[in-house]
Amino acid sequence: MENTLDMIFHIFTLFPKMFSEIFSDGIIGRALNENLIKIKIHNIRDYSNDKHLSVDDLPYGGGPGMLMTPEPIFNAVNKIKDQYKINENSPIILTTPQGDKLTHNIAQKFSEFTEIIIICGRYEGFDERVRENLATHEISLGDFVLSGGEIPAMAIVDSISRLLPNVLGSDESAKNDSFYDNFLQFPQYTRPSNFEGMIVPEILLSGNHQKIDKWRKIESIKKTLNRRPDLIDLKKLNQEEKEIYYQILDENSKEKE
Repeated sequence: MENTLDMIFHIFTLFPKMFSEIFSDGIIGRALNENLIKIKIHNIRDYSNDKHLSVDDLPYGGGPGMLMTPEPIFNAVNKIKDQYKINENSPIILTTPQGDKLTHNIAQKFSEFTEIIIICGRYEGFDERVRENLATHEISLGDFVLSGGEIPAMAIVDSISRLLPNVLGSDESAKNDSFYDNFLQFPQYTRPSNFEGMIVPEILLSGNHQKIDKWRKIESIKKTLNRRPDLIDLKKLNQEEKEIYYQILDENSKEKE
């Protein structure tokens, strides 16, 4: 049975060749081959009305560097929206260090759409009119600056695609990922059970799946509490998770005494 297309990504960039290899292999490559997603790369420079195909200019008021001019970006996005009949409610994402930090929850919300536009920043950034009058979202990978928005665009596509039906092969795979339920992933092991004296926890070899699930839940909460306590929202924990949470807090407190 032929797979149903779940998502089309439209990526606008000044460097389309950067995407030629990154999406050809692995999970994204398989999703493309099986028609689960489509990725359309659009060169912003092709939509410049300047005879030199210019896409940047000096900032008003002075300052270092160049800014991406609004005209070719607006031209490109509006042309592609008309050509592909993209829904007006589809997200238009700017990749920028000023944006919201990409999280699992944000990727989950984006995965509910059928088409997404991503505009890759370059130089010193965008003319502010692009932010105010074209984009619907601004996304960052973190509190650091990259040379351009192409790498963040790749991360956005990957993080969203793996949440779509059939992309991972098993929908259960995504449920074991870190951040899926606001906890970090539990420790995982494979063969051999004893590697140079480093031994796999006995519970994982027991075959008792109920106990294994409980162990994984405990270890997941423990790792999150120790490494990323900011992820834990007590209001969202069920009764079992709250009991585990307070038990770990009590154990940590005793270890410090």
